[in-house]
Amino acid sequence: MKDLKSQASKNTTPGKGGLTPEIQSRIGHQLRAMYDDVVRQGVPDRFAELIKKLDAPGATPQVENDGGTNDNNGRE
Repeated sequence: MKDLKSQASKNTTPGKGGLTPEIQSRIGHQLRAMYDDVVRQGVPDRFAELIKKLDAPGATPQVENDGGTNDNNGRE
């Protein structure tokens, strides 16, 4: 266990978050892969339909009341 800590302390740069360039690169590659996967999924159909409705000329936004509290703190 001590060997791992001493090795880790040798491979880190003080004041830089403690991550080696190799680890930073790995994290960057994994984040890019995850982001690319999300982008490839596209926009869900229900969001695309909502966007079409909002972009339609003369569209008026309608808010559904779910019985929850409102944002006007009791004032109307």
